[in-house]
Formats: sequence, structure tokens, C-alpha cells
Amino acid sequence: MLRLALPLVERREVAQGTMSFAFGLEGQAFPFKPGQFNTVTIPDPLYQDDEGNVRSLSIASSPSDPFILIATRMRGSAFKRTLAEVPLGTRVTFSGPQGSFTLPDDAAGPVVLIAGGIGITPFRSMIKYATEQRLPRALTLIYSNRTPEEAPFLDDLARWQTENPRFRFVPTMTKPEASKQSWTGRTGYVDAVFLRDTLGALDRSTFYAAGPPGMVAGVTQALANAGVAGDQIRTEEFSGY
Repeated sequence: MLRLALPLVERREVAQGTMSFAFGLEGQAFPFKPGQFNTVTIPDPLYQDDEGNVRSLSIASSPSDPFILIATRMRGSAFKRTLAEVPLGTRVTFSGPQGSFTLPDDAAGPVVLIAGGIGITPFRSMIKYATEQRLPRALTLIYSNRTPEEAPFLDDLARWQTENPRFRFVPTMTKPEASKQSWTGRTGYVDAVFLRDTLGALDRSTFYAAGPPGMVAGVTQALANAGVAGDQIRTEEFSGY
């Protein structure tokens, strides 16, 4: 496992209540597979609380990028307040990569990614890399959020669909009436009817679901209701974000 102290080079709001943080690799190698995560430690946090200064966070960047990108909902913890306020150039320690929530090594059979909110981070890495490398795998992303304003990386994903003929992007909003902008795309929760209507035959696909525990449990049940076998489903829960 690698352990690197990397400088914060950029932070920005990527959705309402969500920020991304980019840390420069400074020419150092940090090989990882899209979908993996790091253990992130802030050595000298500006704030402290009982949750501590260490988090496990998915990598949202591509292995081709010269930086490591993470993103998180800003819930007011000492860790997140510190990330939001420390000067650019502050070094943060990354240990990793870790995790097996990665795409199959072979390109046989389509893959369906189902994300809720900040669960998009590992899928962003997968899709960006697949688009850059022109991988032959067929990918579909179903991305559920309350409103467009609360959907991280929405513009990136829409752009990659235009660049990658093997990538299909299906965003859906569950509370579009709460948005300040019009939404003409799909609406509603991801249930068995939504899945069948969107995907048609489900037996050939491998399914990945990532997001808050309640969302992952709901999607897993919806897949089962739609007739998807358990060995076709892989999940990752984002709790306490």
C-alpha cells in the first residue's frame, strides 16, 4: 500500500452542498483501478471532533489524471470544515489504493451502474477512464438525485455521453418540483418498473449500486424484484458522509 503526502491544488463546489478536492501527484505514481478508495488523513486539522481526522473516500478521478480527486457532502464535521478552509498547498496523506469495487477485467457483457448522490464518485472514475481509453465495455449509468442542483458532476457525465458511444447516461430526479431550474429528463425512484422500462432485458448485465445505505438497499430490492440474480449485483454503501 502506498502512502503519499499530497498538496491540495483545487477545491470547488460541484453541486449544492457538495465539494470536490484535487490533490496534485507532483509526478509521483499512484496506480489504482477505477472504483477503488483511499484512506485520507489530515495531519494538522484546523478543527477537531469525535469523528477524528481520518476518512475512507472513493477516488473520483481517472488513473490518467495528474491528481487525486475526492468529493464529499459538506455536513459540518471538523474533517470537512478543515478541507474547506485550509490554504491551497496544504498536504494531506493518502494511503491506498484499497477496495475491490471495480469493473470486471473482461469486457464481456454490459454493466449497469446505479448511483445515488455522492455515490457517483467511484462511477465517475470508471466512466472517465473508459471514455479516455475508449474501452469496448458497454456502460449504462442510472443516476438518482432529488434535484439537478444536488447532483454532483452532472455536466461531466452528460459530456462523456456525447464522447463515448458505449456509454449511456440516464439521470433521474425524485423531487424535480423542488428545483429552481426546469427538468425535462426522467423522474421518480429507481424501482423494478423503472429498471425494466430503462434497460429491457436484465439477465445479461452486471449491476453496481453505490450511495447511502437506504438507497443501496432499495436498489438491491428493486433489482431482485426485476428478476436479477444476487450474483449479478455488487454494492457499496456510503454511510456517515
